Amino acid sequence: MDQQNYSVARVKCHTRSDVGKFERHIERKNETYSNMNIISEQTQYNVCYKRCDTTYNEKLKEMVENKQISLRGLKENAKVYNEMVFDINSNYFEQNGGYEFAKDFYEKAFHFAEKEMGQDNILSAVMHADELNVALTEEYGKPIYHYHLHVIALPVVKKEIKWSKRCKDKSLVGTVKEVINQVSHSKKWKSEQLTDNFGNPIYDENGKAKLIKSYSLLQDRFYQYMSDCGFRGFIRGIKGSTRESLDNLDFRLKKETKRLERITNQVEEKQANLNEFMKYDKKIDDVSFLGKQKKFSKKIELEEQDYTDLVNYAKKGIVADKEIYELNTRIDNLRNAVDKWKSLYDDIVEKTKDYFHAMKLAPQKVFDLFKGLFAKEKQDELERQQIEQEKIQAERKAKEQARLEKQKLKNSPEYKKRRAYRDAR
Repeated sequence: MDQQNYSVARVKCHTRSDVGKFERHIERKNETYSNMNIISEQTQYNVCYKRCDTTYNEKLKEMVENKQISLRGLKENAKVYNEMVFDINSNYFEQNGGYEFAKDFYEKAFHFAEKEMGQDNILSAVMHADELNVALTEEYGKPIYHYHLHVIALPVVKKEIKWSKRCKDKSLVGTVKEVINQVSHSKKWKSEQLTDNFGNPIYDENGKAKLIKSYSLLQDRFYQYMSDCGFRGFIRGIKGSTRESLDNLDFRLKKETKRLERITNQVEEKQANLNEFMKYDKKIDDVSFLGKQKKFSKKIELEEQDYTDLVNYAKKGIVADKEIYELNTRIDNLRNAVDKWKSLYDDIVEKTKDYFHAMKLAPQKVFDLFKGLFAKEKQDELERQQIEQEKIQAERKAKEQARLEKQKLKNSPEYKKRRAYRDAR
């Protein structure tokens, strides 16, 4: 199964009390990290598109005091910060130019975040270039890093504050008193009503309005924005499809398991080579009796050849021990990764058991249902593209019409007369 390159835009929420630990990770303020793939020597290559000179909470307090934003009505544990993470498979960047290409890509992604959240509402934007992708590193035989972008922003919406009934001037009641920049995660990421091609709302069989999740719309906008910027070779992240997620997890699980087997074999091979080496030329017991002690001294005398052999044994033994230690460390990491993918895989299987049970009982009905859904989605996409194309053609036609009118005006006797008069002056 070939792995596709997916564009991903996701949002994590943080409160004022818990944002600190995420800040330390994003801004690389920790001395050590639980993620063993972070290579501290590479941190200097992280790219900061917008820097927060203070802590996130201090910056928030400053913006409130300057009345740039308002926390009116928010509880102490409210979701105040949005961490936007933009990502594509590491292999996508390696195939297109590596680090320099990633910097250009995520600079555009940062501008997308500015467009979504507002320039003044973004506190920090950092591209991480110091997290090693172990699988691709082994595949390419050189260090490959997982480039991705973290953006910390405030979910701000315009809110109208109206005069209440307590207002002395009753003519003002219900009118707008002031407009504030309100921090509100729920209003910023409110789901939208799903409509048909004629703008009519769509309801389910129970009469409830069907909604499009705001994060799904964000994914659409991010993919479209980056495509419009000229980036190609990736597709939009999967729209909540459990089947594709299951397949992808199964693929990752099998891949990690194969890597575990391969490295385990390497360890066994190194151990066998070490054992074979220790038998080579001299037995360990023979090494123990090399040299003789000097009289009246604790020093040991060695024949020149014995000394050379002993040094070689020591060097090769140290190298072999180091290689075995590193490989065993990688085995532990891989076992943890395999356990994680197994857990995710089992979770998806549990969530989709009803689907597979339905497939077992009535596969044709399930097939027809999904076929109809996919056909509808495809038809909607074609109609959307047609509307977009008609819009583009209409704009071109309007521009051409304006150009002809302008040219017609320039060729009119009155215009020529005014132009001659102006030139004469």
